[in-house]
Amino acid sequence: MKAIAAVVIVALICAYLTLSLLFYQGQWQLVLHPKHETRPPETSSIRFGPDDSATPQLTGRWLPAAPGARYANSTILFLPSGDGSLADFSATLDRLHNLGINVLAFDYRGYGYSADTHPNQLRMTQDAESAWAYLNTSRGIPAHQIIPYGIGVGASLATHLASNHSDIPALILDSPSTDMEILGAVLDDPRTRFLPARMLFHENFAIAQPLATLKTPKLFLLLNEPSKIATNKETDPHSDAIENLVDGAASPKIISNLHAADFAGPLYGEQIRRFLDQFVAPPTPPLVPTPAPVPTNHP
Repeated sequence: MKAIAAVVIVALICAYLTLSLLFYQGQWQLVLHPKHETRPPETSSIRFGPDDSATPQLTGRWLPAAPGARYANSTILFLPSGDGSLADFSATLDRLHNLGINVLAFDYRGYGYSADTHPNQLRMTQDAESAWAYLNTSRGIPAHQIIPYGIGVGASLATHLASNHSDIPALILDSPSTDMEILGAVLDDPRTRFLPARMLFHENFAIAQPLATLKTPKLFLLLNEPSKIATNKETDPHSDAIENLVDGAASPKIISNLHAADFAGPLYGEQIRRFLDQFVAPPTPPLVPTPAPVPTNHP
């Protein structure tokens, strides 16, 4: 009986360790929900980010600004969230492009038409760097004209880009996912209930710490949904995560609270234009007419 009990205990320990290992390797599935496309991409798509075999790994869209547009000398590097694919953000890309600015948007590896592999924080960070390098080298766009725009976990990638490249002039964070929210969602998942998830979790897309010291001007576009605000923070410890993130971010920063309908309306573009005018492309001062020369009377 003692031998059987020992075997059972050892088997339970092995099973627990196996489950912990599976969680460690597959935890990205609790944070990221990619959608991969198998049909051929559109002919207007671009491919970049070659690997060691010189095969491009990333597929995206390049939306050039019209010549003479207000922000034609600036480019938004659009970093989508970890859900769906780039096709889900077509309306947002159109609204950004209509501001009169260049836009580069792409799918991370594992998303859309990009290389078919599972995504994780490391790969997505590398992909964001590849997109920045593509703009900076292949298209010859100076770093001081590239503005990262991140949604959800893409906000963390945008923040790290700005931290690594001090020449980046500004940063736009749209409904950023916070460290506490991501960890809370993982801990609340019933599949992690009996695992040391907090100790093993590493796909946290940290954003609070780099924002606390980042001096790059920031625009926070926050979704204002009163119905989702908890009245008792003791029962919902993550309810003030966004508030803490924004309060802890270093200045300069601009905070814009928008309702869901505002993201599809004129207020969305207005907030971005004001931010760009203040920190990226200040209004050109009016030209002062040069006085006509006073005629000289010759004898």
